[in-house]
Order: sequence, then C-alpha cells, then structure tokens
Amino acid sequence: MQLGFGDGWVSPKLGVNEMLARVDAEVKWYRYSKLLAKLKPEGAGRPPFDPLLMLKALLLQQWYVLSDAGLEEALNDRMSFRRFVGLDLTASAPDHTSLCRFRNRLVEAGLAEKVFDEFQHQLELRGLLLKKGTMIDASLVQTPHRPASGDGRREAVDPDAARMAYAGRKGTHYGYKMHAGVDQTSRLIRKHLITPANVNDTVPADQMVSGDEQAVYADRAYAKRARNAWLKSQGIKSRIMHKTWGGGPKLTHWQQRHNTLIRPIRAEVEGVFATLKRWFGYTSVRYKGLAKNNAHFQILATAYNMKRALKLA
Repeated sequence: MQLGFGDGWVSPKLGVNEMLARVDAEVKWYRYSKLLAKLKPEGAGRPPFDPLLMLKALLLQQWYVLSDAGLEEALNDRMSFRRFVGLDLTASAPDHTSLCRFRNRLVEAGLAEKVFDEFQHQLELRGLLLKKGTMIDASLVQTPHRPASGDGRREAVDPDAARMAYAGRKGTHYGYKMHAGVDQTSRLIRKHLITPANVNDTVPADQMVSGDEQAVYADRAYAKRARNAWLKSQGIKSRIMHKTWGGGPKLTHWQQRHNTLIRPIRAEVEGVFATLKRWFGYTSVRYKGLAKNNAHFQILATAYNMKRALKLA
C-alpha cells in the first residue's frame, strides 16, 4: 500500500482531498484487511488486486455516485482516488469487470454485512453512537428493471422487486423499500434492510431495534400493542406515535400531546433518507435481485456512516 519512487517527484499538494485524507486517517483499515482475508482467491489468471484496495474503491463509488465504468475511469484519472486506495503512479487500476467480480465475491462470502458491522464497532469505540434513541422509518427505492405485465404474458426482469400502490393517491411504485434504524441526534445508521416494495413498513421494524437504546421513535404506521409491550419488556421506552385502532375511540388529549412531541424527533430520520437519495444517488437500486441490493446497501450505509462520522468528530 506504499507509494512508488516516482511519487517523490510530485508536489505533495497534488491530488490532496481533505475528506478522503480524514477518512483514511480515522478508519482502522487493518481490521478490514483481516476481515477481507477470508475471501477466497479468484483462481487462475493475473494476480488479484489487494482486497482492501478494492473495498476502498467501492466506498469511493458510493461517495461520488459512480458506475463501475465511471469508477475505473476515475481511478485512472484522479490522483486523490489513487492516493486513497494506495495505487502509485505506475500501477494499473482495476477495471470495471474486476470491480464487479469483487462485489459479487463479497455477496457470496456474506462479508458485506460484516464490513458494515466492523465500522459500527469502530464508531462505538469512539463514542459516536449516542444510543439515546433509535428512529425507525422506511423509504421507497425504484428499480430500473422491467416489471411483469398485468396479464401475465411477460415475466419481470427482476423477480425480487414488487409493485405497491401509494396510500391516498394515484399511481404505483415498482421496486424495493429501504428500512433503517437511525441513532437519534448523531443520525448514524445502526440497522438497515432492503425488502420488496410491497412489504409493509411494520413487518421488519423489530429488526431495526438494536436493543441498547433508551427509546424507539416511529410514526403511527409502526404502532402495535405487541410492539409496545415487547419494547417495555426490553427496558426500552416506546416513543411510537399513537393511532386509533380499527375505528375505535379518538385519541385522548395526552395521546395527541404525545404525538406532537414525538413528531419533530421522529422526523430527523427523513434527513438521512434525503441524504442517501440526493447526495449518494440512491433513488434507484443498481442491481438485480434482493441479495445483491442488500449487499450494496451495506456498503452504501458504511460509506454514509464514514462520512457522517467526520462531522461528528
């Protein structure tokens, strides 16, 4: 990972990117080297690129919203990218097919989730996870792949994607849904999951609870008596907004007051989804199939947390 002799003749200011330099200094990359050592070699052919180099390249892809081909071009063009991943001036950069194969190897080995979990551990050691509360919500993500026809004559290109109708308005959405449990105030992602779009928000909600937070905040779509009882049994305060049950009695004054107090706190999670969509380009999934898109979300959430940690630090 050291630079070559030719780098000594280049200005030290050339290719400097403050954000990348800070991430490179603050993340304990040696722990990722140990984790990625579990990847099986690709087999015969030219020597593979260092797995840590490839992981760093995938993180660059998230931060700068690049395709595989765009990432290959940027690694050949931008000095700051080469410095970050550890490529000297004379080294060849991985091409887009190598980047794709590496991502697939992460999926097959089940290491994408461990990549996210490792940085969670580092955040906890640095005291950046406040654990005052977890904000739970979900947001729709489209897929560029063709849906099935209504008459059944045409199969869906992505069979894992699904269609859902918008509540209270016309139109439908075809694709996936991202669910997240976000640390209150710090806005770091602690839990996350991708499901087909037709999965109700409340179904995977309990999986978004880490278990060590003081409270859980969510809108009325997550209100369930069984969930409130479960949270209480875990020593976690339920800060889920109240709703009327099956046309039952209206909310009491105190229940309405509870909702008014919870609403602005719970709404902070919307900023996380807005960041993922606006600044990380996650308005549409990139891949076909639930497994690959979940693995991509693991890398995306890791990239988001690494960048968010810079502000918190």
